[in-house]
Amino acid sequence: MLKTLSIWNFALIEHVQIDFNKGLNILTGETGAGKSILLGALGMVIGRRTNIDVIRSNCEYMRVEAVFTLDNDVVKNFLTEYNILVEDDILIITRQINTNGKNSVQINNCHTTMAILRQLGELLVDIHGQHANQALLKPLKQLSLIDTYGDNKILEQKQKYLKEYYQWLQLKQKLADNKINTQEMAQRLDMLKWQINEIENAKLTLGEDEKLESEIKILANAEKISLLTQDAYNLLYEGENGKFSVLSSLSQVRKDLENLSQYDENMAKVHQILDEAYFQIQDSADEIRNYGESIDYSPQKLDMMQSRMNDIDKLRKKYGDTIEDILNYLAKAKDELTYIENYDDNIAKLEQELSLLSEKVHQEAVALHEIRYESAKALECAIMNELTSLSMADAKLVINLNMNDNFTENGADEVEILFSANLGEDLKSLQKIVSGGELSRIALALKTITAQKDDIDLMVFDEVDTGVGGKTAQMMAEKIARISLYRQVICITHLPQIAAMADAHFYIKKETKDNKTFTIIDELDYDAKIAEIARMSSGINFTQASLDNAQEMLANAKKRKEALIFF
Repeated sequence: MLKTLSIWNFALIEHVQIDFNKGLNILTGETGAGKSILLGALGMVIGRRTNIDVIRSNCEYMRVEAVFTLDNDVVKNFLTEYNILVEDDILIITRQINTNGKNSVQINNCHTTMAILRQLGELLVDIHGQHANQALLKPLKQLSLIDTYGDNKILEQKQKYLKEYYQWLQLKQKLADNKINTQEMAQRLDMLKWQINEIENAKLTLGEDEKLESEIKILANAEKISLLTQDAYNLLYEGENGKFSVLSSLSQVRKDLENLSQYDENMAKVHQILDEAYFQIQDSADEIRNYGESIDYSPQKLDMMQSRMNDIDKLRKKYGDTIEDILNYLAKAKDELTYIENYDDNIAKLEQELSLLSEKVHQEAVALHEIRYESAKALECAIMNELTSLSMADAKLVINLNMNDNFTENGADEVEILFSANLGEDLKSLQKIVSGGELSRIALALKTITAQKDDIDLMVFDEVDTGVGGKTAQMMAEKIARISLYRQVICITHLPQIAAMADAHFYIKKETKDNKTFTIIDELDYDAKIAEIARMSSGINFTQASLDNAQEMLANAKKRKEALIFF
């Protein structure tokens, strides 16, 4: 339920705060007073497109804040999904737009995106106006109404259908992708054979490239390695210029420490460490000598290795960074080659799978159609009952639901609503013959029927009474009042019959002060309601008779509303 709507610098509104009631909230006022501005502000705060041109003159921004009380698990779950905290079932949405076009959106003090706000807005508010009436003429909207009116069986069956449908769609695309033309297939076949032959002839082994790179590095630097090993070995065994070799010097140190340990036992440990070091260095020297002698420099061997490495590098540039990548490419190429060589068999297999899956999709689509058909007929009957009470007793409406051969996300159903407003006229497509007033009544009938099934707590009617008057206006007023028993309703109207049903009545007017125009919104008390309903009935210069008539309308509206509660 919308508790409070606060608006700053929106069109002619400098600042207003409206505290809405549960039930039916009526907005009235002279043409051009700003009723549509109010709905524009509500649309802005639930994520609808808003032009910066409606920012009030000489202001840098416009801002709208809406406070909702929540009693809707669907909305709460949505907020939880986006980590938006809700305390005490209060939801506060704030949206500000600056003159530079910058948007700022907060939901319970959490900054968020316009995409999230739009999704949330669709769960909170259903704005129903002449544009929404036109949406009823679209087949997809009509199909959605049938699904909404049906029970959970439709939703459950639609999920079963979609499971098969998406598998069918994926397989259908796979078959289309595989049906390449003969020339492309032949070219691809030749290419794969050439690539497979090239890789196989190379006789690659895993790790071969790394081993080759290491060996090439050694052979290419064999002369340097030989000099370094000789120098190291000589320093260890012979010393520089035949003097003071590391091992001979260390041998003398061992002897000195061995003698020293005879006088001080503490030096025995040091002597042991040097003994171990001596033998380790001796072993290392032998390894250095053997390593140097093992280097067998051969220009022919180096050339052969470099040639092999060049061949591997060419393959790596084509098929992958490593030999493992190249061999993986080879395996995939062989699989693709096998597939192409068995092209006809594979296509036949896919077509057979698609045929079987098509039958499953068809079966689920038939099951969905049958449940929808029952819902369509029940909805048709309910609409006719409501139209009768809206002074269209001679009207006839038929919902035709037929299956076609095309599978879509919505099944295989085509819907068409046929309508005849008067006795003796042939049924024709709703899109072709319905008038604005008739469409308004059909739309209202649908809203009345579906009000108890909707999850949306707030329903807004924007001048849905266009083209309606007399007895029909009274019937329409009762329909809107009945909806307000299940949902909070905000209704802009020019009909006194609807205004009389209000649980809260707001009057919108324009005032001029200091050469500036302001839109003012006031909630009317009982006496002011009488005066406004009299004005709506008779014009500006209403009489005492008009006031008496307005008072009687309010009294009758009260009785009718009480009767609706027990209806």
